Amino acid sequence: MRFRAKIVDLACLNHFSRVINTIAKLAKTCTLRLTVSKLYFILSDKVANGGASMWCELCQGNFFDEFQMEGVAAEHNEIYLELMPENLSRALKTAQSAKAVKIKLTNKHCPCLRVAVELPSLSSSSRIVTHDIPVGIIPRRLWNDFREPSVPDFDVSIYLPVLKTMKSVVERMKNLSNSIVIEANLSGEMNLKIETDLVSVTTHFKDLGNPPWASEDGCQSSAQGRDLESMAEARIDIKKLQQLLAGQQVNPTKALCNIVSKRIVHFILLHEDVSLQYFIPALA
Repeated sequence: MRFRAKIVDLACLNHFSRVINTIAKLAKTCTLRLTVSKLYFILSDKVANGGASMWCELCQGNFFDEFQMEGVAAEHNEIYLELMPENLSRALKTAQSAKAVKIKLTNKHCPCLRVAVELPSLSSSSRIVTHDIPVGIIPRRLWNDFREPSVPDFDVSIYLPVLKTMKSVVERMKNLSNSIVIEANLSGEMNLKIETDLVSVTTHFKDLGNPPWASEDGCQSSAQGRDLESMAEARIDIKKLQQLLAGQQVNPTKALCNIVSKRIVHFILLHEDVSLQYFIPALA
């Protein structure tokens, strides 16, 4: 089992750092799945237990100048590691003006991801800062726990408003309530609502548009045949939503959410070479 990779391009490095920073805001620990062509950051808190879950996918070729990996076996050419993304985020903070960053899986005293940052130097010798990030090796028998979550059979799918606007609305509402109701319909309308004994606040968004979902069998969701004005809604933990909006540094070109009434809200942020899915279960 081997893994080594190198980033030289500064724009790629900064983009990779932003993705890791986003993940660090969403998960204290997560699983890093390495394949020949992709990296996945996975948080699979059981939604049934009220935990949010995350699936972030990156094409390695769009970030790394060199990327070599050998999985646990020829027929299972993958590696699954458990790590604290905050540690990786901290290591990459020292690399903002780096000439190169190398990442390597090592096993000196315990399994580690070694992040070696080559910094510019005035002399001919280079300065290298090394960070060893402890990781856990996840055995093959547990890999099935980390499969990509399927897109839920949603009632409504809608594009999100400008995330900065949504973030400032949610931040204000957070001071008034612990939960927030997201409701949307197939006419491009979305409302964010909080209701307490003392106050009721609703923010309305219009003309957001609804994504055209197509699937193999031509029927993706229970949205088909649904009244266009009818609202699907879910009440979710406002802190989890605020975490996503405040923490995201992916700067997506597309952002949307799928609502399964009273069950789950599924957020998808897309940016060329990165896709981030985040699932927040509805509160009872």
